[in-house]
Amino acid sequence: MTLLTLLTYVVYLLAASGFILALRFLASPRTARTGNLLGAAGMALVIVWTLAVTPGMLSHWWILLLAGAIGAVVGMLGARRVPMTAMPQMVAIFNGAGGGAAAVVALSEFLAAAGHGSGLLPLVPMIATLLGAVIGGVSLTGSIVAFGKLQGLIPARPVSYPGQQIVAAVLLGALVVIGIVLAAITNSVPLFLAFVAIALVTGVALVMPIGGADMPVVISLLNSYTGIAVAATGFVLGNYALLIAGTLVGASGAVLTQLMCRAMNRSLFNVLFGAFGTGGAAAGGPAGAEQNAREIGAEDAAVLMAYGQKVIIVPGYGMAVAQAQQPVRELMDLLLARGVDVQFAIHPVAGRMPGHMNVLLAEANVPYERLKEMDEINDEFPTADVALVIGANDVTNPAARTDKSSPIYGMPILNVDQAANVVVLKRSMAAGFAGIANPLYADDKTAMLFGDAKQSVQALVTGVKNA
Repeated sequence: MTLLTLLTYVVYLLAASGFILALRFLASPRTARTGNLLGAAGMALVIVWTLAVTPGMLSHWWILLLAGAIGAVVGMLGARRVPMTAMPQMVAIFNGAGGGAAAVVALSEFLAAAGHGSGLLPLVPMIATLLGAVIGGVSLTGSIVAFGKLQGLIPARPVSYPGQQIVAAVLLGALVVIGIVLAAITNSVPLFLAFVAIALVTGVALVMPIGGADMPVVISLLNSYTGIAVAATGFVLGNYALLIAGTLVGASGAVLTQLMCRAMNRSLFNVLFGAFGTGGAAAGGPAGAEQNAREIGAEDAAVLMAYGQKVIIVPGYGMAVAQAQQPVRELMDLLLARGVDVQFAIHPVAGRMPGHMNVLLAEANVPYERLKEMDEINDEFPTADVALVIGANDVTNPAARTDKSSPIYGMPILNVDQAANVVVLKRSMAAGFAGIANPLYADDKTAMLFGDAKQSVQALVTGVKNA
């Protein structure tokens, strides 16, 4: 083993340690910034070392510099300008870019090897190349569709058509057959290009029939796919850093997907093929009963909280859209100053991505110890004087416990209906992102405060000050 090889392994080890520690620190909002820096430092180390030791790499330095500059500008603008409400879309685009990069590398390696005309490529590298191409291609187009559904560019409802399962089966079958032919019979370039094209079509075919409400789960799954594609690319290139990073991304994405499915009490198969989350007419609940919803003024709602002993705030996508986290923190401070115990109930799938609410509240400097996960806070709702729900529709829907005909039946929810009083902040009586009516709004103890969430919370702040 040469000294250069030994040093390369040391660099890969240091980078891998940075990636692993990054995942560990990203588990908490308190240390997430450190985690990001560690992950970035590990990747930067690998890039710099690869450029320095790879023969001929710097001969095209201007291409590398231009590509790096473009990527840096896009990344910085995205990080600074994209609002938290659009973060899932940005994750989808970045994820798709990673999958596309893996597919391009696989294509490049295949074309370079096939150009030598030395017969069939070795079986194991060929299988890794095929996996990188197909998984990367599916992740690329699937992520683009997920972005379109979340951004409203594509209908959020499941786009289905007669025989769609047959079409998906044919596409997957074609990928298997062509992959076997490429690996065992011929390294045909046109056939490989057809293989990549079918993979791209498959990504669209698999994601289009999934409803918009399930896009966060789909993005997490596609993120896992991208990690696997990157790991396959690392194997093809003999780059252990890519192999380790891809494996970590693939494994963490798979675990996150499983946790999200468990939080909704649904299988991954049901998410992918259940056509859930139409975003259309309310279903799965007594929509007509919502006509009996009782309204409340901001001053009356403020009095309920100001003279209570415990208030549990349930943040949801409505808080994110309105950017109401700062007024929410101010409301919390005022209630704490009056001796009211204030806690935040966080559902695992509240918002549009895991940790969405945690990040927003951390931005507003809400103490992390006041953020309680669903299993930790649910038993406290019966002792709460007020449950303040800010746009969290589907994760507070009691139909999940009582209505067997509801699409969300069996999904663990926050037990807000067990509080003495429930105040719900919403723009209107429209159904949530899953398109399901919420019977909570017709409950006698529930009062609706309509309007923009930020303005409504600001009115509650004024009300508490005057109480």
